[in-house]
Amino acid sequence: MFRGKVQNSIDAKNRVIIPVKYREELMGHCAVTAGLDGCLEVYPMSAWMAEEAKFATLPKADAEARALLRYKISNVEFCDLDKQGRIVIPQLLASEAGLEKELMTVGMLDHFEIWSKSVYDSSATGGLMKPEDFAGISSKFPQI
Repeated sequence: MFRGKVQNSIDAKNRVIIPVKYREELMGHCAVTAGLDGCLEVYPMSAWMAEEAKFATLPKADAEARALLRYKISNVEFCDLDKQGRIVIPQLLASEAGLEKELMTVGMLDHFEIWSKSVYDSSATGGLMKPEDFAGISSKFPQI
């Protein structure tokens, strides 16, 4: 499980050091894809295969389902960790997420996100909500 957040960076060769606490879960390989909030999502291969199985159940006749499938699958790249615990982010994905030198890596249970730190910081939670907005969220998601 991926928890917590770590400030890190990307170098000129698009290499990102994966936080030590996340490396064991990746077992040397991962899937990197564009996220829905302007970040990248990094999955262990087993979790990515589970995501692909879900995508395979989407109705092919539904235009929105096809658009989601196209977005997620066309943007996925498989990466190997090097001996220093780094992955190389493909240039297209780095551009898609607007990655700059400073990054924020954020645990999301079955995967983690890589954000440009400036984008993450501009929205307090790396999303559209502010911490005070979470007070009423239990009515929308009663399971939490």
